[in-house]
Amino acid sequence: MPGITGIIGGGPHDQSRVALDKMVECMVHEKFYVSGTYVNQELGLWIGWTCHEGSFSDCMPSWNEKRDVCLIYSGENFVDPAVMADIRRRGHDFDKGNASYLVHLYEEEGISFLERLNGWFSGVLLDLRDSKVVLFNDRFGINRLCYSKDSGRFYFASEAKSLLRVLPRLRQMDLKSLGEFFSCGCIMQDRSHFSGVSYLPGGSKWTFQGNQEPEKAFYFRKESWESLPRLSINGYYEKLKETWQRILPRYFSGTQPVGLSLTGGVDSRLILAWAPDSSLPCYTWGGMYRECADVKIARQVATACKRSHQVISISREFLSQFPSLAEKSIYISDGALDVLGSVDLYVQRLARQIAPVRISGIYGGEILRLLIAFKPIPPSIGLLEPELEGLVHDAAATYANELGGNLLSFIAFKQAPWYMTGKFAVERSQVTLRTPFLDNDLVSLAYQAPRGVALSNEGALRLIADGKPVLGRFGTDRGVAFRSIPGVTRAHHLFQEFTFKAEYAYDYGMPQWLARSDHVLMPFHLERLFLGRHKVHHFRVWYRDALSRYLKAILLDPRTRARPYIRGEFLEKIIRSHTEGYGNYTLELHKVLTLELIQRTLMEGV
Repeated sequence: MPGITGIIGGGPHDQSRVALDKMVECMVHEKFYVSGTYVNQELGLWIGWTCHEGSFSDCMPSWNEKRDVCLIYSGENFVDPAVMADIRRRGHDFDKGNASYLVHLYEEEGISFLERLNGWFSGVLLDLRDSKVVLFNDRFGINRLCYSKDSGRFYFASEAKSLLRVLPRLRQMDLKSLGEFFSCGCIMQDRSHFSGVSYLPGGSKWTFQGNQEPEKAFYFRKESWESLPRLSINGYYEKLKETWQRILPRYFSGTQPVGLSLTGGVDSRLILAWAPDSSLPCYTWGGMYRECADVKIARQVATACKRSHQVISISREFLSQFPSLAEKSIYISDGALDVLGSVDLYVQRLARQIAPVRISGIYGGEILRLLIAFKPIPPSIGLLEPELEGLVHDAAATYANELGGNLLSFIAFKQAPWYMTGKFAVERSQVTLRTPFLDNDLVSLAYQAPRGVALSNEGALRLIADGKPVLGRFGTDRGVAFRSIPGVTRAHHLFQEFTFKAEYAYDYGMPQWLARSDHVLMPFHLERLFLGRHKVHHFRVWYRDALSRYLKAILLDPRTRARPYIRGEFLEKIIRSHTEGYGNYTLELHKVLTLELIQRTLMEGV
């Protein structure tokens, strides 16, 4: 994923130069990446960066006219054109298609310019006038920055592997984090998989000056949004409509082609209904068994809006590429996303061939309808060593404690950086990912939603119909529609819900009592009947059949069986049971395979 990395603090120049080059090299994942470095020995500063060629950040380092202020910026920023017009009126010259104007925003407003930034970003601000360095990230903490100290020096990076590459002592698992990963599928709070590697909290500005410890401060706190007053139902909808119309054009800015990943749900359709780009190409993920509901509905919706539409299918080619895709997705995400990242990596590579910028409805349901994306699901008892099993139970308590309080704050400021950033990292390694649903203005408005309104699809469906009335005629992949027909819409909704649950029950959620007889059903290939109506990946069946040889090669390897957190005999038992059709251990196999690939690609391979 594009990002920044560096070292702050005194030390031998040649040694630091070699270390910096290694740190940057870890983050160059594709041929279309560009990278660079900046060194200031007087301040004890070595900084590097990577980005997609032609992207918003492809102008680093960015200097002011006097060359006494420098900004290294990773990510994007979505502001109204009036902001850039105001900077130009103040006598600054810049390219409005990239991030070069931001250093001038700092010149005019000081460090408070961080409060004006809107997007996913991290950066380093160097002010030679005061001999200070400011390290910062976005208010949600989605552009994660990890750090560690060594020999009095401060190391930071967008990807933990950059630190592991030059600080070998960090190449060991943090057991508490391991317990949370097995329980929740992610690591909570500001820890990482690796002992001694932590993350900056969202909204941070850490100032380094001289040899002093950094001054750790926040430029934004979620409490400022939590205290906003609730609006009336009508007042909220009108404000939602006005905000959506105003912010959406921001996400179509820039010089690179843009594509929309369209689903059968409401959130991507809401973008399409108000999209300012009349030539916007659309595409949808498809599976290998049949056309799923997303594909059928998205095609109809795109046709109604006179947009082109393509299907990016997860074909059997994906299964042949799975080993390399899984390993690379683990490497890119630092293991923050399990091997499901292989699917994301596969489809995003194909999406880039349509357009290097992808607009998505991702996180719309979370922000506007308060959807929780993860919860504790402990693995089968007996798989883990006793100490780790205890930490799995502790993780459930940590989750319950973190979930308390404002639900939207949990979703925006905890779930997003803890659970979603692994997925975002893999996707953003291939395309520039944009979603208007994490726009500052929209999220702050969501705090003002009347109680109960945020739990319904009604507002989004109404807004779709207001933007493009023809889209109000189409139901969603779950059978929900704005203009419902009594009886018919209800029946369609119940049917879609049934097929959704049936598919889950035959795939990830197959109960053990049914899985015990799966070996009898295998010759009939019932997946052709149940799978592919809603989902495009089906790892229970794939681990049993097409991927079983790879699975056994990795997980039955003596190295894997000897890992100190796994009971090797139990692991062998569940692998045999799953691949022979006597059990369903999909989630356990996801986790163990992921951790073994972390060991091989990040601990031993960096």
